[in-house]
Amino acid sequence: MLLALLFIACLPPALSVPTCGKDHNDGYQVRLSIKTALGSDAYAWNPSEMFLFRATLAFAMRKVLQAQPFEVSNIVVCNETQRVSFWFIVTSPDDNTTLIPKATVERAVRESRKRINSAFLLSDKTLEFVGIHPTLATPIQPATPTWLIVFGVVMGAVCAGIVALLLSSFVQKRRRDRRKGQGDKDSGRGVTCDGLEGRDGVYNLSFSDDDRLTKL
Repeated sequence: MLLALLFIACLPPALSVPTCGKDHNDGYQVRLSIKTALGSDAYAWNPSEMFLFRATLAFAMRKVLQAQPFEVSNIVVCNETQRVSFWFIVTSPDDNTTLIPKATVERAVRESRKRINSAFLLSDKTLEFVGIHPTLATPIQPATPTWLIVFGVVMGAVCAGIVALLLSSFVQKRRRDRRKGQGDKDSGRGVTCDGLEGRDGVYNLSFSDDDRLTKL
């Protein structure tokens, strides 16, 4: 009779412990592709690796909820497969019958994603938290402001255009001067009679047709 009473007394707490599984609303599936990531250097997944996963996840939860001392026991794992896939839920350190909200778990995973990946030598693609998308990396800010870069490019283009315009004008001027000088030389080669107008020439008798001068 006493044993029956003890069994009945312990039954409600046992039934109230949250169960882990794919049908649980607060559960997450994890898939690891160790061979794909490491090839011949791939390590075997064993209970020690699972303990490391639970420990790193407890570390991530402590970073987000610093007032609550999460332990490995608060990371409940189930449905583990040989292809390194399993489900997990996170319970409260104060009451193991209370689950941590999904939003808090997702935040903890995102903020410590690099630490979790580095613990297993994997990446976001080979260590996948199904349903928890990785946080995008912060875009790199250039040392020089963008507006200053654009201003420099525009000013460089304007200066190049001005230099090209000046060179073009100079070349065209040289061509005109060269053509003008060539025209002056050509005009100097012709015979002009303007300077002989109004002058009396000298009569050359040797070119005369007078018969008197041709007779001996």
